[in-house]
Amino acid sequence: MDIRTICVHGCDKRYDSTGAVAVPIFASATFAHPAVGQSTGFDYSRSQNPTREFLEHTVAELEGGAEAVAFTSGMAAVGALMELFSPGDHIVASNDLYGGTFRLFSHISQKNGIKFSFAGTPQDIETAITPATKAVFLETPTNPMMNVIDIAEVAKITQSKKLLLVVDNTFLTPVFQRPLSLGADIVLHSGTKYLGGHNDTLSGMLVVNDAALSERLRFIVKTTGGGLSPFDSFLIVRGIKTLAIRMERQQESALAIAKWLTGQSKVKKVYYIGLPDHPGYEISSRQASGYGGMISFSVDSEQTAASILENVKIIKYAESLGGVESLITYPMLQTHADLPESERLARGIDGCLLRLSVGLEAADDLIADLKRAMNS
Repeated sequence: MDIRTICVHGCDKRYDSTGAVAVPIFASATFAHPAVGQSTGFDYSRSQNPTREFLEHTVAELEGGAEAVAFTSGMAAVGALMELFSPGDHIVASNDLYGGTFRLFSHISQKNGIKFSFAGTPQDIETAITPATKAVFLETPTNPMMNVIDIAEVAKITQSKKLLLVVDNTFLTPVFQRPLSLGADIVLHSGTKYLGGHNDTLSGMLVVNDAALSERLRFIVKTTGGGLSPFDSFLIVRGIKTLAIRMERQQESALAIAKWLTGQSKVKKVYYIGLPDHPGYEISSRQASGYGGMISFSVDSEQTAASILENVKIIKYAESLGGVESLITYPMLQTHADLPESERLARGIDGCLLRLSVGLEAADDLIADLKRAMNS
């Protein structure tokens, strides 16, 4: 079935006999047992809830996975993922990561005895692997520098060494990229972003193909209590209905804006994986069917950056991404503020870098907004 149809209709699970087109919100913390030793399949919403189950089945189908587990946020999903590992285990991660993921790795996971190395290419990833390595964790494209990593190439390495391969697919979503089909074992989403798409709720998703891995994750979410609420599950289901058409429109506008940015004298570099001169363009074109709506760009000075942030009107100066409203972010002070300055600067995250999440407004209006703010 076409992914656009799955987005609209979701999975084939149905939970009532009313003919409701939208999945109901089952606002119940607990469920009665039909008899001793019997269950309807739902006992307590911390373990599972019908609305959350509908979302999980839908996301699993979109990603081509067997199971998905929904969490209260993307970071809750990453935190649960880390519970798969033990003190002394080693993980190789992308050397350009969302700041919240880096913060969890460096302040929480390392405290708990998990060790990390960071690498940017398949060759460097393979070099960083040690006898203690248990997993490789990728973002592609990365946040915020839009680096692209060849998932299939890394999968060859992880499969040969019997390591887990985790891919954060938040930026491209299953509409444009399906990492499980490229050899990944676990796909991660901040569902807050494109899946929800309306900047109105938080969620996280982990998608797997392996039944044993799914059971481990379900034990973790039941035990630690990070499962997504029925109402928030409903909001993410509702958002997914328009996911495909939003991704297509946002990509179309992002390409137009990226091309415009390349011609501006105050813009020194544009990072958009849909531009043919992007270093990862060829890999992106091979492993994904689209380039998404995320752009980062460097301007000529911190003064220009501040002028844009303070003078945009349609575009909102705010954290997050993937919603219908366009948002512009200052990674140095927002998403990546917790990175040590030396590491930020080494990755190009300085006072001149801005990250733009292109929404559903008219591309011409967004360009006009950026032009006016840039020259204010």
